Amino acid sequence: MTLHKNLLDAVKQALTAVFFENRFADHVIDFVIKSNKKWGGRDRKFIAETTYTIVRNWRMLHAINGTYERQSPEQLNKILAIYFTLAGESVPEWLSAAPLNVELLQQKREELLKQRVVRESIPDWLDEFGLAELGEQWEKELPVLNQKADVIIRANTLRITKLELIDILESENVHVNEIPGYTNALRLMNKSNLFMTQAFKDGLFEIQDASSQLVAEALDVEPGMRVVDACAGSGGKALHIGSLMKNRGKIIALDITDRRLGELRQRAKRDGIEIVETRIIDSTKVIKRLFDSADRLLLDVPCSGSGVLRRHPDAKWKLSLTSIETIRATQAEIIAKYSKIVKPGGIMVYSTCSIFPSENEQQVEKFLLENPDFELIEDKKVSPAESGFDGFYIAKLARKQN
Repeated sequence: MTLHKNLLDAVKQALTAVFFENRFADHVIDFVIKSNKKWGGRDRKFIAETTYTIVRNWRMLHAINGTYERQSPEQLNKILAIYFTLAGESVPEWLSAAPLNVELLQQKREELLKQRVVRESIPDWLDEFGLAELGEQWEKELPVLNQKADVIIRANTLRITKLELIDILESENVHVNEIPGYTNALRLMNKSNLFMTQAFKDGLFEIQDASSQLVAEALDVEPGMRVVDACAGSGGKALHIGSLMKNRGKIIALDITDRRLGELRQRAKRDGIEIVETRIIDSTKVIKRLFDSADRLLLDVPCSGSGVLRRHPDAKWKLSLTSIETIRATQAEIIAKYSKIVKPGGIMVYSTCSIFPSENEQQVEKFLLENPDFELIEDKKVSPAESGFDGFYIAKLARKQN
């Protein structure tokens, strides 16, 4: 393939923003590919996939180049040249003044593959932390977390059955497969722009990983209930709850960011879910007014995102021990304060997209010791290595009757 300068410059722009301006990869890539209206689907795909692949293998590429300890934007041409040479592409002269020796690069890579931190392209501290948290399981999780994630969708059963959705998507040349053990999940089998399909515009499905779909199901909601989603974000799980409730009852979706709640309102309208009420958390009164009121409470708390590194590979370089400590403190504060929202006899689900026990079962164990009016019904740890999907922790707790 021909490596066009304007496309490679776009990749460099994205990598500079991610690694040297501390911006999030998904936002950066979205901005970059929209900056030139002349780019077609193939160009946008090249920019996005090349950027994400280099982000996933950032340490390996710098280790081959001998520049991991002294990274700078000026080295990006060489990093790109190494990447494309190893991929078997013809590198333009402006990118690398002298042709690279592919055999020598391959030898360097083979030698570096023996080092786990380089092979999986993670910082030293994260490897040490993951090993302390998970032991031998860490070695199994890492290769999966450094792979590209499948695209999974959830049929909106408020409007259509899963089998009906399969037929409709096939008519739009979108091929999907059922996933055994997951009620309404479908795996995308071909390259498709799902957002452009009529099925998406009609609200027949949402893009949501199979593991994430287990969270709403754990709440055991029924039509007519009052449910609070206390960390709703843009509402993927609230929408799932709404479909499970058959659009009867009330869902109060809370978040600290009104922009995300605005996205939820738009998505709910498209999906035909009319029972969602959004409230921004702008004071402690918002939470206190809801005490003892919910049949079901979902606490999908902020976390390290260690279980979804496949989708956000740049997070490996944005996390730190300090940020994880801050996250754990926030989790403990949320579950302690927000748990009062669920009424006696109700059910609370605590969930994260992390695979680290200190964010998961250890948080729940500490909460139960300090709150004897709650009891653990069951919990589930979803391993990316074992499931092939995102890593999640889901704990289902009941508040005892007075």
